[in-house]
Amino acid sequence: MTSSPPDKLINQGYQARREHRLDDARLRFAEAVDLCRKSDDHALLAQALTGLGQIARDLHQDNVALKHYEEVVALYRTLDRPLALAHAVRHVADILRNQEQYHLAAHRYEESLQIYRAHRQTYPLDLANAIRGYALLKGDTRHTQEAKQLWLEAKSLYAQVNVQAGAAEADLQIARLEA
Repeated sequence: MTSSPPDKLINQGYQARREHRLDDARLRFAEAVDLCRKSDDHALLAQALTGLGQIARDLHQDNVALKHYEEVVALYRTLDRPLALAHAVRHVADILRNQEQYHLAAHRYEESLQIYRAHRQTYPLDLANAIRGYALLKGDTRHTQEAKQLWLEAKSLYAQVNVQAGAAEADLQIARLEA
């Protein structure tokens, strides 16, 4: 255990993740989680758990990632951080969609989108990414018309923030749905 403060450990965890040192990143985030639990710092605990969730997803450990993100959601429900809550809920939805738990994922996407749409400081890319996940779910569950409408909205938002890969994916998905 290091004597670094949790915020420094979180930063080190993200640096290690960027450098593809996932074991080091996981250790830094886990240390930060331990310190935050001891100090009862819920905001930093949510950040550290988010890092652990990201590492678990990088390692294709969806059940572990889901556990971390569910705790993050619970923490953000107690804090006044609606955009962080929406982001965490969207990640839970993405994991559930990947696990083909479509009904549960749909509810989470709907919650995330409701928060994003109600908040005027929502960054268009965050909204686009949430819509993208919901559009994938609608396509997977054969709700073709809903999926196309969502892809059109996502495409518009991706274009607004000049994310060409997102707009191109939307075009491909729309063409696939129309085929």
